[in-house]
Amino acid sequence: MQRRSTFIGLPLALAIANIVGASACFAADDTLQLDLPDEAVQLQETRVLGTAEEELKQAPGVSIITAEDIKKSPPANDISEIIRKQPGVNLTGNSGSGARGNNRQIDIRGMGPENTLILVDGKPVTSRNAVRYGWRGDRDTRGDTNWVPADQIERIEVLRGPAAARYGNGAAGGVINIITKAPTGEQHGNATVYMNMPQHSEEGASKRINFGLSGPLTDSVSYRLYGNLNKTDMDDEDINEGHVIDPGARSPVGREGVRNKDINGLLSWRLNDEQTVDLEAGFSRQGNIYAGDNMNNSGSAALSSYRAPWLGRSTNKTYRQTLALTHHGDWAFGTTLNYLQYEKTRNRRLEEGLAGGPEGNITASSDFGTIELESTTAHSEVNLPLSWGVDQVLTVGAEWVEQKMEDPFSNTQTTTEAGSVPGISDTNRATDFSTRIASVFLEDNIELRPGTILTPGLRVDHHSMVGTNWSPSLNLSQDLGSDFTLKAGIARAYKAPNLYQLNPNYLLYSRGNGCWGAGGSCYLQGNDSLDAETSVNKELGIEFKRDGWVAGITYFRNDYKNKIEAGRDVAGSAVGGSVGQYASADVFQWENVPKAVVEGLEGTLNVPVTDTLGWNTNFTYMLQSKNKETGEPLSIIPEYTVNSNLDWQVTEPLSLRTTVVWYGRQKPGKYDYQGNVLTGDARREVSPYALVGSSGTYDITKNLNVTAGIDNLFDKRLYREGNAIQAGAYTYNEPGRTFFTSISTSF
Repeated sequence: MQRRSTFIGLPLALAIANIVGASACFAADDTLQLDLPDEAVQLQETRVLGTAEEELKQAPGVSIITAEDIKKSPPANDISEIIRKQPGVNLTGNSGSGARGNNRQIDIRGMGPENTLILVDGKPVTSRNAVRYGWRGDRDTRGDTNWVPADQIERIEVLRGPAAARYGNGAAGGVINIITKAPTGEQHGNATVYMNMPQHSEEGASKRINFGLSGPLTDSVSYRLYGNLNKTDMDDEDINEGHVIDPGARSPVGREGVRNKDINGLLSWRLNDEQTVDLEAGFSRQGNIYAGDNMNNSGSAALSSYRAPWLGRSTNKTYRQTLALTHHGDWAFGTTLNYLQYEKTRNRRLEEGLAGGPEGNITASSDFGTIELESTTAHSEVNLPLSWGVDQVLTVGAEWVEQKMEDPFSNTQTTTEAGSVPGISDTNRATDFSTRIASVFLEDNIELRPGTILTPGLRVDHHSMVGTNWSPSLNLSQDLGSDFTLKAGIARAYKAPNLYQLNPNYLLYSRGNGCWGAGGSCYLQGNDSLDAETSVNKELGIEFKRDGWVAGITYFRNDYKNKIEAGRDVAGSAVGGSVGQYASADVFQWENVPKAVVEGLEGTLNVPVTDTLGWNTNFTYMLQSKNKETGEPLSIIPEYTVNSNLDWQVTEPLSLRTTVVWYGRQKPGKYDYQGNVLTGDARREVSPYALVGSSGTYDITKNLNVTAGIDNLFDKRLYREGNAIQAGAYTYNEPGRTFFTSISTSF
């Protein structure tokens, strides 16, 4: 495989961080001893300047979900149900095709799930990359937000725009950082049981139970252990019957079920007052409960017969194993963070089709195959408080990431029918593929004067195939009097092509329906000459705070270049096939789209109505999100979203919450797979609609509480009517009225 430039190794990257840290240590002054009088000395209150990362988390494009928020609005299965209620966040598929339906993955500011980076305790989660990437940019995945039980989360940080760009590859849209509960100084335990009961029997119900234990083992060693069992049933196969747009087509199925099993353990060893070492290991298993879905909603009798025996069974299981070693240092010169994480994902699933209408569908074969993905991340950083003319905290760091994938099932598309593709073998192509990224980054949090904080940054990433990418950033926070703060930021973000897009041995095939432009059969081939996707993310916001009141509005714009999509320009020809009219084919490749744009507004209003009653609202309004060349939307999301909560602390043990979520209209794409302009039902928009919920939490004792409530109080339902090319934006199910309860105990 041709590589554009020599790979920068990990030792050089880590050496930079360590040299800077050592230099600062030698430069530190000895502690100055002062003889003070016995009388008390009144010191002026000062603000301690934090790291650049801490300052960025105060940016307008950042929101925090607390453990208390999760307790009051527990998710049925996946914490994405809570995250979606933050500004700028929606759930969607990987593309605007509507394939597979039912919103499942985090989409931040309309940039799509592939541009959302998921972290757990600051460490990347990459398991969804072990799922095959389809012709329309779809993955049959639930994403990576469900590896940690909801009740074992301390908080969730949602970072958007320039605040997210500092995290490097895959964070162009935003970052979800899931922070787990840390080990405690005393023996503690907790357990939660949750269940929901849909009013409509054809909708799947959920049950889950999880536990957590933590405490000291010795004076210097503590532990944390948590586990989880979770099951959500599938919707009935005929839930959408009578709502399909094409009367001759098979009725689309509803939401797929899922089973989760998680266990995670952590040992924390306090070496001394300055150093802590954590060793963490985890194992998770997510398996689907098959509802009969397929990629293109094909309705042939043959395909239906293949699916029928698998209804209610598991057709794909994902196993995730992690091992991480983390060192925290708190020194006289500053703080250090070093970690090494190994993540292995085994995606075991029924063999899938790789051609035309059957692409992504289970086949007549009952053979299972396993895609293995190994991800290794090494990270090192040092934070240095300095006083070089002005107070500042300098951060210097390095990171190294390697991904190796072995996929014996997705590289098996033969070229017998339509002819040989130049440069690759007709059969038995290599099934392994790997890439590496080495990064160095520098950030400085500078207090230019009281009330003015400037945070410049620079990250350099070298990809073993794509080359080097520079990502500068600049953020500003300016106090305007005592109540108003102006915040602005600009950053260049990037995303490297994924392991399927880069791999020339990965072929998909169509007899014509999937090919752009008029003509016969064609291949879509991986392309090892792709450039990284890049975006220049800008935001400008103003915030008001006084006596519990908070109001703010933020304008954001992402100018997106080199977005990777299935190619529309013929890159070559295959000839020598064995089947008459299909004996030759055009070869398309994944290619970079010149320009796209995302633009919108986010707002927040928090009102302390009384000492016991609070009203919190946020909104997102998308001005545009489209491919500037074709006008196609980057993903199908609402034009606007409003999330509003009314929290009432009725008595000390009783709290009540009412929620309203209002979604604006959702517009479909403009073209079908061949570039034809869509008309009729394929241009249908989802009209605005609102969902209302209510819940209450009661502390029976200090260590026992119960939460109960109703989701979708007024039973507003939507039905999946087909894929986007038949049903426009009606490509997902909105479940109806559902009752839920959870009981939590602790000691």
